[in-house]
Amino acid sequence: MELRKIIADKKAFMDLLLLADEQESMVDTYLARGDMFVLDSGGVKAECVVTKEADGVYEIKNLAVLPRFQRQGYGKRLIDLVCSQYPDCKVMLVGTGEVPTTLGFYQACGFTLSHRIKNFFTDNYDHPIFEDGKQLIDMVCLKRELP
Repeated sequence: MELRKIIADKKAFMDLLLLADEQESMVDTYLARGDMFVLDSGGVKAECVVTKEADGVYEIKNLAVLPRFQRQGYGKRLIDLVCSQYPDCKVMLVGTGEVPTTLGFYQACGFTLSHRIKNFFTDNYDHPIFEDGKQLIDMVCLKRELP
């Protein structure tokens, strides 16, 4: 498995980005200022976009694994590799919808609940967002503290 940082033409991966964030205008709000990484193992399997939010604080803004490769460890491996790219990182944040499978994934990756942003999905998206049959309203923010 190889972690590659994407410098140019990040939008070439829009289909994969939209798996994690289904509104392109929202992806555009962080894609240009974020670092984009892909996990390549005989082809791209997953991607991640990370932004620096403050000294020692980074945030995963987008993480997606191609559907046929989900639940095979690629997402967790990508998170671990991406965290290692930031030696100054003390806290890695991630925001997601309140869906048990997604929250369980991040918790299995070492994230704990941090806070919630009320009405994030209803205030920032131009259409209702559903995941696992549930409409997303609030964003649940998690954090992983790094040594």
